[in-house]
Amino acid sequence: MLEARAAMLARIRAFFAAAGVLEVETPLLSRAAVTDPALTSLAVCPGTGVAGGYLHTSPEFAMKRLLAAGSGPIYQICKVFRDDERGRWHHPEFSLLEWYRPGWDYQRLIDEVAALVRAALDRPALAVERVSYRALFRDGLGIDPWETSVAQLRDCARRVGIGGVEGLELDRDGWLDLLLSHRLESGLGRDRLSFVHDYPPSQAALARVRPGTTPVAERFELYVEGVELANGFQELTDAAEQRARFDADLDWRRANGQAEVPADAHFLAALEAGLPESAGVALGLDRLLMIATGASDIDAVLAFPVERA
Repeated sequence: MLEARAAMLARIRAFFAAAGVLEVETPLLSRAAVTDPALTSLAVCPGTGVAGGYLHTSPEFAMKRLLAAGSGPIYQICKVFRDDERGRWHHPEFSLLEWYRPGWDYQRLIDEVAALVRAALDRPALAVERVSYRALFRDGLGIDPWETSVAQLRDCARRVGIGGVEGLELDRDGWLDLLLSHRLESGLGRDRLSFVHDYPPSQAALARVRPGTTPVAERFELYVEGVELANGFQELTDAAEQRARFDADLDWRRANGQAEVPADAHFLAALEAGLPESAGVALGLDRLLMIATGASDIDAVLAFPVERA
């Protein structure tokens, strides 16, 4: 397994060297944390004169600071950390590949993600499909995720046999996530790369929202063998909008009893200085190695799982 990981990383680095994308390193430790309520940062006390700090959940903010400073296309392979994540496909410390393409749109980046994954898996003929988030729900469940009410989403969950929904209180995105994870994901990426794109604006995260009659978040996720491998965006470059999203995250955290965390002021300053139009993506390398080797549990591809670290 160590040899398989080393070979996969070598293929990835060769891919980016040939493409002219620069490998970079950014700090694992930051004074700021991710505000997203769905993620929990690991807090640490480093004893370096800083009152406290957080291990990053992604190198995204720091890499975007490099983009704003004129780095050009960049990639990074690093360890990231997320608390409260443990299971067959989850580990609190995992390896992430993240890269950014200034001047590209997210549809062009999808093409490169497909090429990278084919190279990493050494499966050059692997088929590719693209399906919009809206079409996925319409074709798979007969509902429109933009127009279906919360009550109708609950009824749909009952209808398709998801257990335990009677006492469940979720918002709209919660029900959509439940339906996606329990009834739609398993059919994605079977002997192919499945890219789901154009998400509801409420699920934009750090992606740009494209206005229109039906606004969409310019975001995509890659699935292989029913497993989510990558999450990509047409990056949000509006500092005021990003600050508003951070504030909304922190309001949600306060209202739901989650820990309040400091937002990344350096990242916001970089956006204000000017982030170039870019597309970016993060891809889980441990999951990719699981698929490459046929491993059924993430522990099988790690030298030392956290319980034995």
